[in-house]
Amino acid sequence: MQQASHFLTQVGTWLARPIAFGLVLAYIVLWLIFSHETLEWHGILTVVTLCMTLFIQRSEHRDMQALQAKLDELLRAHGEARNDLRNLDDKEPEQVESFREKRTGEG
Repeated sequence: MQQASHFLTQVGTWLARPIAFGLVLAYIVLWLIFSHETLEWHGILTVVTLCMTLFIQRSEHRDMQALQAKLDELLRAHGEARNDLRNLDDKEPEQVESFREKRTGEG
């Protein structure tokens, strides 16, 4: 289960990169070259949905990276910050949630 979570996190990060858009464009070009007669409105909607998903993923990744950079700077500026917080961005989402629950006493 741990490997699947790590894999899904890596896929999400990879899909936020510009090369993912290039692959979608290559897919569309290949579709037009080899099977243009099958490109109907529902195929176009599928491609548009995929592109929108990649746009949203890219936007979320950008926002998260900006937030992470700001938090890193705040941790560096605050001398009393705990060192165990600095490594949380290397953890899986479930591990971060577990850490937060332990620290807030919710779990």
